[in-house]
Amino acid sequence: MTTPTRATTARLWPWLRLLAAAGILATLIWKVGTGAFVTGLGLINAESVVLALAIGLLTTVTAAGRWVLVARGLGLPLRLPVAVAAYYRSTLLNSVLPAGVLGDVDRAVSHGRDSGDVGRGVRAVVLERFAGQAVLLVAGVTALTLHPDLLPGLSTGPGLLVLLGATLAVGGLLAAKPAWRGAATRTLTDARGLLGGRTAAGIVALSALTIAGHVAMFVLAARLAGVTAPVTTLAPLVVLALVVMALPLNIGGWGPREGFTAVAFGATGLGAGAGVTTAVVYGVLSLVAALPGVLALRSREPAGAPGTRGPARPAPPGLFPAKPVTDDRPRPIPCRGPVPVKGGGADRRVPSPPSHSPV
Repeated sequence: MTTPTRATTARLWPWLRLLAAAGILATLIWKVGTGAFVTGLGLINAESVVLALAIGLLTTVTAAGRWVLVARGLGLPLRLPVAVAAYYRSTLLNSVLPAGVLGDVDRAVSHGRDSGDVGRGVRAVVLERFAGQAVLLVAGVTALTLHPDLLPGLSTGPGLLVLLGATLAVGGLLAAKPAWRGAATRTLTDARGLLGGRTAAGIVALSALTIAGHVAMFVLAARLAGVTAPVTTLAPLVVLALVVMALPLNIGGWGPREGFTAVAFGATGLGAGAGVTTAVVYGVLSLVAALPGVLALRSREPAGAPGTRGPARPAPPGLFPAKPVTDDRPRPIPCRGPVPVKGGGADRRVPSPPSHSPV
């Protein structure tokens, strides 16, 4: 692919993703109406909020633990409390911003800067997310073998748009810049060091626990939506919905999730409207579960503090003067002669560099 073509693709790709998500939502409204969306928003109660926060804590801690294992496997220091706070922050940003990955970008760059190696910090987050998606994909394939009746439904209506979105995502990866493909190669090289020993087993186990938490949240949403099907029926559908949600084609988390649940619930006799309502409730509960991220946004732990992720870096040359700062402001002169300025000259202390730069 030529350079101008790559540049054009890079400019159009964000808009194509948003258009795909908007198209899925528009098709759903056309097919099932707005009632399923409005109903879902009114089903949240205090008990469900408490349960959502508890489930969110479980999934956040397990996912953050997976990140800690990956980061340490790459030689980057990362403590679990710091990882949990950063994961809450990234989950909240993923929930409210388009594409659903900007929070992970913030988490990767922040950790990389604090550790003194942005490239490795980014690769740690990429590998952490990839590990989770790999385990989820295996679970999704298993679920699809249990529900082969979902395949015909994916060829019409919202399901077709979901497949189109997946095609766009793959096309975007194939059209990536050579530099990005080089970064992917370096990431895979790092991944080989994580495949053996207890690290890999821990990553798989924590990923499975994270998926179980998301399934529990979806089942809770289904119960609030009035779906009484047993968990054994819902769980495979939920796992497949989680796979679809991994596509970066949403608007603040909305789009493919609702499209797939409409198709999946309709194909299994649960009703497309019930599927959309369940997805809406799940979206609201997920946002509630991410609300502790607001506190994490307000209290980022300094990277140079004792016991944190990395040492404080020296300030750039020239940012803090090495010589004492004199006070050159004009002052009134008494009639008997000049009076020394208190705090001026050599008495003024030079401020010490901050422990880190806010991100």
